[in-house]
Amino acid sequence: MAEATLIRGATLLDGTGADPVRADLLARDGRVVALGDAAARDAGDAEVVDAGGLALMPGIVDLHTHYDAQLTWDPGCSPSPALGVTTAVIGNCGFGIAPCPPDLRDTMLRNLSVVEGMDLEALRAGTRWTFETFAGYLDLLRALGPSLNVAVFAQHSTIRTAVMGEAASTRAEPTGAELAAMVAQVRDAMAAGAIGFASSFSPNHSGWAGAPMPSTIAPDHELHALLGPLRDAGRGVFMSATGSRATPDYMEDLAARTGRPAFISTVLGMYSDAAPTRGLSMYDRCAQALDRGRDVRMLTSCQPLTFDFDLLSPYVWYPLPSFEPVKAAAAAGDADALARLYADAGFRGRFRADLRAPPAGVLFTGDWSQVTVGLASPPNAALQDRPIAALAAEAGRDPVDWLFDFALSERLATRFGGRFFNNRDEGVAPLLRHRAGVVTLSDAGAHLSYLCDAGFGLHLLGHWVRGTGTFSLPEAVRRLTSHPAQAFRIAGRGRIAVGGPADLLLFDPATVGLKPLRAVHDLPGGGRRLVRDPIGVHRVWVNGTTTFDGRDVVRPAAGRGPGRVLDRFDA
Repeated sequence: MAEATLIRGATLLDGTGADPVRADLLARDGRVVALGDAAARDAGDAEVVDAGGLALMPGIVDLHTHYDAQLTWDPGCSPSPALGVTTAVIGNCGFGIAPCPPDLRDTMLRNLSVVEGMDLEALRAGTRWTFETFAGYLDLLRALGPSLNVAVFAQHSTIRTAVMGEAASTRAEPTGAELAAMVAQVRDAMAAGAIGFASSFSPNHSGWAGAPMPSTIAPDHELHALLGPLRDAGRGVFMSATGSRATPDYMEDLAARTGRPAFISTVLGMYSDAAPTRGLSMYDRCAQALDRGRDVRMLTSCQPLTFDFDLLSPYVWYPLPSFEPVKAAAAAGDADALARLYADAGFRGRFRADLRAPPAGVLFTGDWSQVTVGLASPPNAALQDRPIAALAAEAGRDPVDWLFDFALSERLATRFGGRFFNNRDEGVAPLLRHRAGVVTLSDAGAHLSYLCDAGFGLHLLGHWVRGTGTFSLPEAVRRLTSHPAQAFRIAGRGRIAVGGPADLLLFDPATVGLKPLRAVHDLPGGGRRLVRDPIGVHRVWVNGTTTFDGRDVVRPAAGRGPGRVLDRFDA
């Protein structure tokens, strides 16, 4: 790799929302050293990249990823570098793998495999366990050399499991000694360089065999204690997958107690036909908290929340009481037991009853026009992409009966697609524009068999700028770069400025976007995942080094990538 790069003739968007300017940029030793006429004058023997007709922006800052385990076998963080991302935050929702005593490693991986939709055998085969502490995990990442700049949350469920063991998912109240040990773990993580603390109260977050993820049963006083190290340090952010328990008012109280920013991630804040005003009301309540001096904001998805699933692991319905026996059979890999359940009229009746009065925050509330046949056997290929509601109506049948009978006829091999939230542009646009929102929620690294939303930034630039005109290009770039970096107090990232890091994305505004999902079998042990490829991305640099050349992801020959483990943040 060249130590210096001159990018000539780009339309430069600096990440602040300012009007674009045509200018040259010179990067040397990982930093932007000159802009405009000075760039060409000082270029010397720099590699020259002709950017005529293209736009140059800071790299995308992705605040919500789950690369915690993947980074240990794939420091390249595939597929994010090809999708314009240069900085990623991991440990979201309080799920991860550090700290972890050796005897709890498989417990951590089993829970992670379910709650974040990961291939358990790939996790077991690929995860490198050269650490036990949070600080040791950061040291491993530094040694491996990621392709992205990476910041890591201290994680509630991980810490609870490390201290309480298997009881973390079954016993709500910790002992005094256990709570003190958990607080010490958070304090140690903050001292090692954690970006903050993450948790979850979401009813959708179940672990192995349907057990609740540990943080979801934790009492309020435990959370208050675990946020104490952030208050004492005077830095760090708090994010939570809140469900219905941690309302904006609840999160404002936490922000008041700690003096730290609080960020909400929940499907309740997304647009839904079933509750079209609910999401916007949450944003408005956060804006009211901001006006009172409490930094409470919503983490916002710019994409439809679409899930690919089958009836061997129908995780989208796991929060429903009728699916308790399904969770157990799926965890055991007992396809025969699943088939018997799905054929049972009593089970189908209980499922219908649940859909008539679904618990708050569940993914699916009974609109069968939102579920399609995603992938069927060749004789049924004509049914692909068709809604269950329409197919059932044509057959003169109830949608529940049609779904289960069809899946049983295909030996449960059918894959279905669910588009449950953020499925109407007119409902999503006000959320994206809202002053209390921060665009992120890619979930990159998670739900690999069902979706790949790692390209959320390219979707924003394509669909919401070029397609709908919801954002100007400068404002969309700001919302992907300096705005999320400032929100999470990530120092120095998200702007193009002389002296700043050379995290850069060169793209064509006229074509930028995403290709369709495709399946690859490149997980450890040959496991399958879904990925997406970019359109209109010509080059990506992290700290001045190319990570995507317009065709392929680039890893240095020596193996260490140019990304840094971020461990210093603004207050």
